Amino acid sequence: MPVQSRVDAGRREQYVHRMNSVAVMGAGGVGGHYGAVLAQAGRKVAFIARGAHLAAMRSSGLTVERDGLPTIVLPEVVATDDPAAVGPVDLVLFTPKAFDLEVAAEQIAPLLGPGSAVLPLLNGIDIADRLAAVIGREPVLAGICQISSNIARPGLIRQVGPLNRIVLGEVEGGLSPRAEAIGHFLREAGIRAEVSERMKDEVWKKFYFLDPMASACALTGAAIGPVREDPDTRALLLACLEEVRGLGEAEGVSLPTPAEAITALERLPADVKPSLLHALERGAPLEIDILPGAVVRLGRRRGIPTPTHALIYAALKFKASGRRP
Repeated sequence: MPVQSRVDAGRREQYVHRMNSVAVMGAGGVGGHYGAVLAQAGRKVAFIARGAHLAAMRSSGLTVERDGLPTIVLPEVVATDDPAAVGPVDLVLFTPKAFDLEVAAEQIAPLLGPGSAVLPLLNGIDIADRLAAVIGREPVLAGICQISSNIARPGLIRQVGPLNRIVLGEVEGGLSPRAEAIGHFLREAGIRAEVSERMKDEVWKKFYFLDPMASACALTGAAIGPVREDPDTRALLLACLEEVRGLGEAEGVSLPTPAEAITALERLPADVKPSLLHALERGAPLEIDILPGAVVRLGRRRGIPTPTHALIYAALKFKASGRRP
């Protein structure tokens, strides 16, 4: 649970005063959104991107449409596909897709200097460990974000729904001046950011809500509204929740009941689509190994049956780009 600061204020301020430069590694729906908020607040932000989205940012800047908030229009941004052209920064927002994690992690070496911090905001339950295996443990924080945001077209990001928050902390738990300073830095720019001393719980709580929604919506091809309202697909959603909850408990994490989770999902706008469904609709690579596939693998290791996720994973795996039979 996010907590009030109990770390030394002086040490935290030392971190705050030296923080200004940010690199966004993977400037898609999540990274582009939060990077734009930081840039609008006057922070020094470099966007690492590729393809048509990079070309659009270089030529016309970046626009972010936000649900219930003013649109951000940045006519000019620093955008590149070469981290070496940026150099060391204070904070790396690490936001590629999880299936690109290792490749992207190798590329951020030029962004890391003494004291640099890397905050991953990816889907998955083992992200910090995978990232640390490539760049070392020292710079890596644990982080999650709750947001529905995607590239509507190159150079334009659209955020929908009420969820829009970051939770961050140290991988091993506890509070630190570094985490407190980064939370303060993000809040000052207008980002809802909270610091937690129990990030394992936070990562699992996000996964508990995201994976069942993403898996059920991708399998059915429908947004969350129709899925939760139809009796048959609601039962599918509940079955996914039950399986993830069982695994979480085996990992020592206490999660809400499926009925409580459904109540929370009912507060989302009916047209919200998880990123897995957006990717499926675009014919882009799918995070099926990160979401339903991770449930299947952990269930096998734990000896806990996950038949609903096994079916969903089997049904989706050949729809992943480049993996058609």
